Amino acid sequence: MDDERSDDPEQGSLAETFWQVARRLRHQSREALAPWGVSPSQLRALGVLLRHGAVRSGELAEHLRIAPRSATEVVDDLQERGLVARAPDPADRRAILLTLTDLGTATGAAIKAARQAAAERFFAGLSEGDRAELARILRELRD
Repeated sequence: MDDERSDDPEQGSLAETFWQVARRLRHQSREALAPWGVSPSQLRALGVLLRHGAVRSGELAEHLRIAPRSATEVVDDLQERGLVARAPDPADRRAILLTLTDLGTATGAAIKAARQAAAERFFAGLSEGDRAELARILRELRD
């Protein structure tokens, strides 16, 4: 465990604080998803379909960075709940397109709004300047 830490005690503290915040955000996200009974992977699939529209299963798997078999299981669950529909791809009848149903679109939008509201509450204690600086730093780390 010591090899993971820097000699600088502030670095260990920074990393530990970051992971604590990440855990709080994950917990908050699970709570926000609870009313819909949607798993994190189902939520991610809904998000891809909301952003990209109809996609093939393989494309969905690529967006989610999971195996095609795993994407099929996620879609099966979403289809069973009436959130996703499968339809032949007009460009290639052998292929299947995944699309959100009206219920899937409404559910995805409602979840997105609930998560946004939860995030607003989470970051509400920060000033606008601090929020902007945090967003800048996080984008820099992400990229």
